[in-house]
Amino acid sequence: MLSGWQLLLSKLFVIPQRWVMAIMGFLAVANAYAMRVCLNLAITQMVRRHALTPGYEDGSCPSPDVDEAFEDVTEINGYNWDEETQGIILSSFYYGYIVTHLPGGMLAERFGGKYSLGFGVLSTAVFTLFTPWVVSAGGATGLIILRVLEGLGEGTTFPALNAMLARWAPISERGRMGSLVFGGAQIGNIAGTYFSGLVIKETGEWQSVFYLFGSIGILWFILWALLCYNDPESHPFISDKEKKYLEEALGRHQNTQPSAIPWKAIFMSVPLWALVCAQIGHDYGYFTMVTDLPKYMTGVLKFDIHRTGTLAALPYLVMWISSIVFGWICDKMVKRSWMSVTNARKTFTTIASVGPGICMILASYSGCNTETVVILFTASMGLMGAFYPGMKVNALDLSSNYAGTIMAIVNGIGAITGIIAPYLVGLLTPDSTLVQWRLVFWITLAVFIITNLVYVAWASGDEQWWNSSPTDPRKEAQAKTIAAPATAAVTNEVKV
Repeated sequence: MLSGWQLLLSKLFVIPQRWVMAIMGFLAVANAYAMRVCLNLAITQMVRRHALTPGYEDGSCPSPDVDEAFEDVTEINGYNWDEETQGIILSSFYYGYIVTHLPGGMLAERFGGKYSLGFGVLSTAVFTLFTPWVVSAGGATGLIILRVLEGLGEGTTFPALNAMLARWAPISERGRMGSLVFGGAQIGNIAGTYFSGLVIKETGEWQSVFYLFGSIGILWFILWALLCYNDPESHPFISDKEKKYLEEALGRHQNTQPSAIPWKAIFMSVPLWALVCAQIGHDYGYFTMVTDLPKYMTGVLKFDIHRTGTLAALPYLVMWISSIVFGWICDKMVKRSWMSVTNARKTFTTIASVGPGICMILASYSGCNTETVVILFTASMGLMGAFYPGMKVNALDLSSNYAGTIMAIVNGIGAITGIIAPYLVGLLTPDSTLVQWRLVFWITLAVFIITNLVYVAWASGDEQWWNSSPTDPRKEAQAKTIAAPATAAVTNEVKV
């Protein structure tokens, strides 16, 4: 039973504590992504720029304003970083990001996701605040090292959140809660892009971007530490009614973790590797859009930087909204038994794979019809929102006890495409023409389809045996079958 002050606090919240955790998780992801992507826009103001070359590229679109093609944008103040150096700076984040996935997931399962997530975001916020000083003191080398450290901090985000959701999200609400939490990535992309441009424009200094988002990250950590807890059992002011509900909904999965992680069983799990394939497809398409959509708008469509910033943020807004809608539809279908969990995960993952790939191809063949291109790219990201109630929450289905470790394996392998995709796009589009970009989108569609076929063939929405058992029950049954005749023979001998 709750004591007096705990009862008072529980009554102050108009929404259940599991949704408080989900909202704070959403803000964690939004903060993490905003701090990650704000450099993408800030770096355009940090480097020394040069005058644009007059004339039009073959296969690209004419500029809406001819004068813009001759605009002198030479900037004498700035860092003399070439395109290759800028590419290394922007990709360096993912080298650190990949490393801490697995340790972050294991720590979250062992000690809870609260501080595994909290300290990860906090460290990223502190490094973000230090960015202007590090750049001033260490130049490109210092910034690369700092970005690797930021990646190390953010690498714990998704594994820790998955471990938290495993203890707070009932199966009937898992699609909605997962879509809300992971949908924070889109809000972070929107905020990091839109507000970076706005703040730089108002202050005239690129440094202000890092001060803004770093401070917001520290504020989030304070609220997270005060409001959120690892599980319902350790929460001091959750209502008795909600606690009982969660115990009934999740109790049979709790406190059943064996003493050691069943690594062999996990890595031999076919549904796990199907999920890894789906994650690779999702991340390849997603990173291609996130990193290179602004380049397509400026290099091919010849949008100015203000228009690019606004229109590049629109697809993420639509993706966020669609992820919530798809999550609600998925939960409704599962709750009413219109679909099994397995079929629901496969259906929504297929929508999120095939749909965006087709829209990208259509956009590349729409030429310089800017309205059609923007609509198709927006539709592509909107359909990608179906990934969240699809494969994004599938790790929770496979294993609630090892959700952090599973997410670490899946998301860590998928994140490698964050290094590969931007680099490959740069190799394939040296002149940024429509023909070159079409090849990029055809490759993306092929990756989507191949990885989705693997997922549809071998994915599962059922809890795996190794979630709660140290040994395979099929082998146990086989051993009992083999042992039965021998046992009977011994019994007969004794009788004789």
